[in-house]
Amino acid sequence: MSRGGADGGVRLRVLSYNVHSQRDDRAALVEVVRAAEPDVVIVQEAPRRFRWRHKCAALADAFGLFVAVGGLPALGNLLLTNLRVRVDRTWCRRFPLTPGRHLRGAAFAECSVGSARFVVVGSHLSTDPAERPGQARLLKQAMAETAAPLILGVDVNENPGGPAWRTVADGLVDVAESTGRTDRLTFPCRGPRHRIDALFVDPRITVLDYDVIDTARSRRASDHLPLRADLLVPTAG
Repeated sequence: MSRGGADGGVRLRVLSYNVHSQRDDRAALVEVVRAAEPDVVIVQEAPRRFRWRHKCAALADAFGLFVAVGGLPALGNLLLTNLRVRVDRTWCRRFPLTPGRHLRGAAFAECSVGSARFVVVGSHLSTDPAERPGQARLLKQAMAETAAPLILGVDVNENPGGPAWRTVADGLVDVAESTGRTDRLTFPCRGPRHRIDALFVDPRITVLDYDVIDTARSRRASDHLPLRADLLVPTAG
């Protein structure tokens, strides 16, 4: 993939992937990510417990990438980049805990490639339909605090049209919709029936290509299929 843009933008390849806490075929997982040659990987269900720093670093190293932010502070959301991407600032948000449910949150990284600046966000919303819309609103509020073009990878845990999905998608471009590939489903990996994983981008970002990586290898690697997008991020000035 060419890394420059004829119109002055910067091409960026992004992967969003729920890795199922690496409970499946880890070798296949590594092969899937490496073969995609991403600049940025947005991970859901990354290490978040005992020795999480070491485990996140080991996962990044296996992918040939580097940790930007995430792990325990982002409740299992993890942002990884290659050396082409400069990470200028990072932060995490936690959503309020509902008793009896998992604590969840989001990871944020303000990045640049040359004069192109953008914010990468990763999140994983609740499986509880009563809790999920509130988390979507909090995620939306946190994203509204950023000025640079935004790239969001999220396991919404509901299909398009649901209340949380509508909240998150408001004002953003659904990358699958923009490329006419809403039929590319993501879960479960063997015989996918749902599109609960999504990539959304700021309207200032041009979507060049999008697909869900559905191969024999990716079906062994996790219970979700990964999303891959080629984007053109505008440059300053």
